[in-house]
Amino acid sequence: MTPTPPTAPVPDAGGGRRVPGAGPCILRAAHVHDGDVMHDDGRLALDGDRVLAVWSGPGLPPARSASTVVDGPGEGPAAAGEPSAGRALAARLAGAPVHDLGDVVLAPAPVDIHCHGAGGASFSEGPEAARHAAATLRAHGTAHVVASLVSEPVPVVERQVRALAPLVAEGVLAGLHLEGPWLAPDHRGAHDPAALCAPTPADVDRLLAAADGAPLMVTLAPELPGGLDAVRRLAEAGAVVGVGHTAADYGTTLEAIEAGATVATHLYNGCRRPTHRDPGPVLALLEGARAGLVTIETIADGVHLHPAVLRRTAAEAGRRWAMVSDAMAAACCADGDYRLGPLAVTVAGGVARIHGEGREPGAIAGSTVTLAGSVEHAVAAGIGLEQALRAVTAVPADALGLDLGRLRPGVRAQVLVTDLDGRAVHDPVMDPAW
Repeated sequence: MTPTPPTAPVPDAGGGRRVPGAGPCILRAAHVHDGDVMHDDGRLALDGDRVLAVWSGPGLPPARSASTVVDGPGEGPAAAGEPSAGRALAARLAGAPVHDLGDVVLAPAPVDIHCHGAGGASFSEGPEAARHAAATLRAHGTAHVVASLVSEPVPVVERQVRALAPLVAEGVLAGLHLEGPWLAPDHRGAHDPAALCAPTPADVDRLLAAADGAPLMVTLAPELPGGLDAVRRLAEAGAVVGVGHTAADYGTTLEAIEAGATVATHLYNGCRRPTHRDPGPVLALLEGARAGLVTIETIADGVHLHPAVLRRTAAEAGRRWAMVSDAMAAACCADGDYRLGPLAVTVAGGVARIHGEGREPGAIAGSTVTLAGSVEHAVAAGIGLEQALRAVTAVPADALGLDLGRLRPGVRAQVLVTDLDGRAVHDPVMDPAW
């Protein structure tokens, strides 16, 4: 994999470096992906750190395109079909410098909805560790991260959630994800078996209260006693429910979707395997994706899934296919010994595994990939760059109801720059101070 290089100024048309000043400017690139679609021969207009417009081709954006104009810095889209808005934008962009970035792709900075840490720190370790992990991820291309917590006893998870919820309000984190403790023991993966339990209404309410309104996703095994009731209770409270680490059969998985589950947590990994007579959760969740009910998570790191499985899943799920890192503390770090919750983990060759008997490698313990790296893996597997970029931006953001992952008028310009093969060539435009 090609590592994301340090933050660098964007090259101007002459191959030099520039830092944009005050006032509008236009960036030209081979393609601009707005989170939904790819604009060939793309243009991205900025005013300071805010997006003004996205369009294809030379000249100014279409005057009547409500999706491409804003009335002023930081303001929302103009009214649909309002010609005065288009004229106002044209006036603002008249004479704006155009910076040709060459054969690169501009896209929204990625949104990771399933990540346990990075930079040697885990989100479960508390607010300071969470700040460090989030900052590390931003430096490697992931602008927004949902902090995932592994299985621990409910009182411990409750304390962790209460400690991290203020960071969501502050904008350091985009949300919280509880991966456990309501998981199937036989499909626990790198989760502590001693922490696993069945959900109770009291525990569900306890963790919902701890989140204090922060965007929340909960992964659980719906076949556990009280599992389907927990799905309903969580969904009714506004939480997103993922089906994962599960031994559920096909029928039970369909019941979970009907009860309100809308995400397949890292499909294939940590769940009952499908056979020709026992399709299990995999086929039920893929059918849910085709029906527009379920978003399919996959881990694209070259370890968790064969490229053919990744490619086939992207084709099956279409616009409901998302990539997540499932990264742990070793992401963006060297090989060595780390921890995932209460479990000891060794990373060798970039692959994280829990300690088995006598320190023999055990189950895979998350990944060490970033979403910028996942895009590269997906393209190498034969998935189109347009779909791969959508799978790390708008699709995961939509899965959790987050207003992120798109280059829309008025939003802060946080941009991932890749080459035409999906390899990251610059860090996101965060300030933008390139």
